[in-house]
Amino acid sequence: MSTSDNPGQRAVGRPTPITAATVTQKPSGMPIHKYGPYEAVDIPDRTWPDNRITAAPRWLSTDLRDGNQALIDPMSPVRKREMFDLLVRMGYKEIEVGFPSSGQTDFDFVRSIIEEGAIPEDVTISVLTQAREELIERTVESLRGAHRATVHLYNATAPTFRRVVFRGTREQVKQIAVDGTRLVVEYADKILGDDTVFGYQYSPEIFTDTELDFALEVCEGVMDVWQPEAGREIILNLPATVERSTPSTHADRFEWMSRNLSRREHICLSVHPHNDRGTAVAAAELAIMAGADRIEGCLFGQGERTGNVDLVTLGMNLFSQGVDPQIDFSQIDEIRRTAEYCNQMQIHPRHPYAGDLVYTAFSGSHQDAIKKGFEAMEVGAAEQGKTVDDIEWAVPYLPIDPKDVGRSYEAVIRVNSQSGKGGIAYVLRNDHNLDLPRRMQIEFSKTIQAKTDADGGEVTPAQIWATFQDEYLPTDDNQWGRIALRTAQTSTTSEGTDALTVEAVVDGTETVLTGTGNGPLAAFFDALGAIGIDVRLLDYSEHTLSEGAAAQAAAYIECAIDGKVLWGVGVDANIVRASLKAVVSAVNRARR
Repeated sequence: MSTSDNPGQRAVGRPTPITAATVTQKPSGMPIHKYGPYEAVDIPDRTWPDNRITAAPRWLSTDLRDGNQALIDPMSPVRKREMFDLLVRMGYKEIEVGFPSSGQTDFDFVRSIIEEGAIPEDVTISVLTQAREELIERTVESLRGAHRATVHLYNATAPTFRRVVFRGTREQVKQIAVDGTRLVVEYADKILGDDTVFGYQYSPEIFTDTELDFALEVCEGVMDVWQPEAGREIILNLPATVERSTPSTHADRFEWMSRNLSRREHICLSVHPHNDRGTAVAAAELAIMAGADRIEGCLFGQGERTGNVDLVTLGMNLFSQGVDPQIDFSQIDEIRRTAEYCNQMQIHPRHPYAGDLVYTAFSGSHQDAIKKGFEAMEVGAAEQGKTVDDIEWAVPYLPIDPKDVGRSYEAVIRVNSQSGKGGIAYVLRNDHNLDLPRRMQIEFSKTIQAKTDADGGEVTPAQIWATFQDEYLPTDDNQWGRIALRTAQTSTTSEGTDALTVEAVVDGTETVLTGTGNGPLAAFFDALGAIGIDVRLLDYSEHTLSEGAAAQAAAYIECAIDGKVLWGVGVDANIVRASLKAVVSAVNRARR
């Protein structure tokens, strides 16, 4: 019957679909008229989107310069040395160690690591200077006796700086860079001996706001002075002093510069992103795809305002793709602790690869997928005759194996009110070798869920284990239930069936139970039936908990007991006793 046949009946149809027209966002009211779009680069034949990163770039850490200058409390000499030693241990071969012309503290630190022999011979230190003669002389003087050193000169080239700060023309700003480069060459020849392997780096500061043709013109003028050639490279660093565009536009600018610079084969093109838009990592990676050779950044994204690009995330991104970062992140917690001490700033618990919670799953569906992923890895390794560490990593929600950065699996699964059976089962399997059958996982997860709903917050692995013991494994100091098993002996009847004699405490009274059946379990069910307990077997599984002479076994039994369906667990060195204990566990739970 249609609704037209009954006008009083309301039509029942499908729900109204959500469409773009029904999502009614409204104007924010914010002053957007004050800002304009970033200028695009005219490069229709760009090639960088088709490129892939297949090898590590050169890295420079500027933790001791750009990172340090951004601290509320700049590092003491002791903390600076701790940071420098960490960077060396990790494998960084280019380290910007300070701004020695800015003050005595930085100058003294550079002198200390040179004079104390703290710099390995394959490590190049870099020092920053502005383009004024007295500052350049002081900077080069700080490097006297260094084995490998680079002077990094910069001047601002962006239109706003030319107009507001310097009130100079393009030609005047270019001349600052050219004259500064000439002074670096002169003072290096005057102060540094033949024992110093010397390099030069130039940065058109705020490259991201500088006209491309002018950035190119200034860099060419600098190169005309330095004269890069085979065995004499120049580092041209193009800094996103303030991040202003999408990473794709940033990559376009790098491809344009890489294409148009002369003497390209003698240039190390360096990228120096900041994180003002939150995309510094992507900007650095796309710049490498667009032709950059080197990345400058800080551990964990330390640095001015929102920070420099994070060298840890960049390196671990490569590692997670099977590319050797050529930096050792295998002890990520030591790296983090040292950085926190030196910077006096804490690393966020959600920080990629290093935060306390980045390898942790609370969600039930995530936990279940992780648990199954670990199990599949073990099966796959066994099928290939290899260890898990020798096959390709493939665990849902874990982009890398936490063990590879020095983490354990203990914190991978953590349980709260959002957790499900998979996470709880993982904790029991990982910490106690108990591999719960699926339906038992569901049963026990309800117990934990009730606890989290009642108490709130997180349930620790220790609390999960205590709850599991209380629910399934009564101990000597925490006895509960009708039956406590003492001894059990089996024999074979003349008919070929099993006979079982059990000494037990039943309702507080020492009792001997006897029964027969096809197997010890059937015999035990028969014995329990004699005292009015009706037990029917629904499911059974067992496995060993350990190897060797003292190995323990676990048995899991699903039973229907007087109409209730419950699981029981038994653990014993003897698998028959473990099975009987599992039955007792289920029976006691039914009467609890």
